[in-house]
Amino acid sequence: MIIIIDYRMGNLGSILNMLKKVGAPARISSDPVAIGEATKLILPGVGAFDNGMKHLRDQGFLPALEDAVMRRKVPVLGICLGMQLMTRSSEEGSLPGLGWIDARTVRFMHDPSLNLKVPHMGWNTVNIRKESVLFRDMYPEPRFYFVHSYHTVCELDSDVLTETSHGYAFTSSFQRDNVIGVQFHPEKSHKFGMRLLRNFAEAGAC
Repeated sequence: MIIIIDYRMGNLGSILNMLKKVGAPARISSDPVAIGEATKLILPGVGAFDNGMKHLRDQGFLPALEDAVMRRKVPVLGICLGMQLMTRSSEEGSLPGLGWIDARTVRFMHDPSLNLKVPHMGWNTVNIRKESVLFRDMYPEPRFYFVHSYHTVCELDSDVLTETSHGYAFTSSFQRDNVIGVQFHPEKSHKFGMRLLRNFAEAGAC
């Protein structure tokens, strides 16, 4: 059973609907006990970094998540803010992140010569940097929907799964063993997102 973690920071219904479309057993839960019963986890999120960490802490999720992800190696997929919370810190806030990936979260670079629009919003392509079950049998020229003003910077190049260009190349997804994060929204990305979520749901150990 895939547990979608409800910590009051995301649009969970669209993720659940997409998983139902691909035939994956899933449910939304705000109960930390449910994490102990999960075969896979999804950590979604929309909003500010510190608020996300506060909600996880106040709802009692942190010990259960640490046990599941770090000790029992349950596969977990972080989406948008959920990905950023997996890093050590964010320029958006002052609280420490989950620290599952050696990475930090930064705001898009301010450079007038780049003429960047922030937030980065809309469809964009991803460049796959390493093999992963997440992109198995993916459609050619994969495109996903993005809405974000911050992105992650990995300390280890080996953790970078895909890169995307918005003025400059940034990490649009990462993976280290069972920990996967995507900056884009697969639940809003039509056939590309459906294939990605199906791959996550059907995979064995990541």
